Amino acid sequence: MEEKRPSWDEYFMEITKLIATRSTCLRRKVGALLVKDKRIISTGYNGAPSGLPHCAEVGCLRDKLKIPSGQRQEICRGLHAEQNAVIQAALHGISTKGTILYCTHQPCVTCAKIIINSGIIKVIFKGNYPDKLASQMLKEAGVELIKWEEEKCLRTP
Repeated sequence: MEEKRPSWDEYFMEITKLIATRSTCLRRKVGALLVKDKRIISTGYNGAPSGLPHCAEVGCLRDKLKIPSGQRQEICRGLHAEQNAVIQAALHGISTKGTILYCTHQPCVTCAKIIINSGIIKVIFKGNYPDKLASQMLKEAGVELIKWEEEKCLRTP
């Protein structure tokens, strides 16, 4: 009996879950990867910049101040998974133009701006994030935004 192989989208979405396990964020574990021509070119997870203490060591200022999810991101010491995936590609001289971003969560507005200017053409994400402006900006820029469902992909409105 032949075993069912995962689709490419299923394969890449499963990998984002594994990437997220490296996250050092106390609030939300996020994993992202960039794909071009069905090949992974870069990965990223959320956490403090390289060489700096992780949130687990110094605590979360946003938690201490009781700031809701999706607000006041500028006071977070961590980078988002999407940002780290783009940064890793840049660090190693790999173009992100024409890539697809797979992510465990919907991008925020800061990540949406980076996605747009990085030449990423499609974002496939699983978990929601409370940021309507991000979705609006991606749509305006012509970046395809798809909410992943286990058995099917649904385009976001």
